[in-house]
Amino acid sequence: MILYNNAVSGNCYKVRLLFAHLGIECEMREVDVVDRSKRPDILGGLNPALRVPTLVLDDGRPLAESGAILWYAGEGSRFVPDDRYARAQALQWMFFEQYEHEPAIAVARFLIGYSQLPRGQYEKRLPRLWADGARALDTMERHLSGRDWLVGDAMTVADIALYAYTHAAEEGEFELGGYDAIRRWLARVAAEPGHVPMSR
Repeated sequence: MILYNNAVSGNCYKVRLLFAHLGIECEMREVDVVDRSKRPDILGGLNPALRVPTLVLDDGRPLAESGAILWYAGEGSRFVPDDRYARAQALQWMFFEQYEHEPAIAVARFLIGYSQLPRGQYEKRLPRLWADGARALDTMERHLSGRDWLVGDAMTVADIALYAYTHAAEEGEFELGGYDAIRRWLARVAAEPGHVPMSR
């Protein structure tokens, strides 16, 4: 398999993290997240949205979007629950991540840490991103208070999906100090056998 990847992308990291837990090996091809001018040549026949991660299966079929790749790779493993309702709950949190969490926390992180833009060009966007991100973190904090995992009694693809950008949220100038349940959960995910850091 081939994974079109970027080392600093949380969406790509989700896939790498699940693959590490499952012992899945694949060829990595790095794609720039700042200079997107070559993406039509690299991804044009594989992913209509020209985004990473994009996975190419051994038979040549492409699969795009981090959540879809997580679900495809995780199906039949301990990371996708057997129970129908629990599976739907895992999807609920994965949709929350892409709709509420990632658009604020990942975007603030990218603008501040990786966009290479002068801060003056994006500074007016930050208060809204911080407010939206704080709301997403508040939601997670309420849910994780009194429980170890987002769904059920073990780590699932939902935890992997939300771990990626949450553990890097401080790069977007989000303060995690007041989120005790989230910080315990982050430590729990990182302590799981097979865990790999975003950069290694």
